[in-house]
Amino acid sequence: MRVWLALACSLKGLRAAWEHEFAFRQELLLVVVGGPLGWWLGRDGVERALLVGSLLLVLMVELLNSAVEAAVDRVGEEDHPLSARAKDLGSAAVLASLVIAAVVWGTVLFSSK
Repeated sequence: MRVWLALACSLKGLRAAWEHEFAFRQELLLVVVGGPLGWWLGRDGVERALLVGSLLLVLMVELLNSAVEAAVDRVGEEDHPLSARAKDLGSAAVLASLVIAAVVWGTVLFSSK
């Protein structure tokens, strides 16, 4: 029963991200297009896992960033250095995940075998 409740909460979170987060929709498009492309371009299971997994990592970090932003906004809308820092750190995490994805794709696609 707990598994079903957890699944329901997860689906609710995905729906909220879709409805309220433009960046999530953009990155989901990246996964929808890039996922099958990565599966096709990967030469073996490891390369496929790296290509597709790196894109899913971006989506996961974006969800966490959105959660941080929502929690900070819940506390208060007024400007505060710690609120700004929390949001900036979340944004930096998204950037780091995008860099990881770019490095993985570049390494896998441009390495010779």
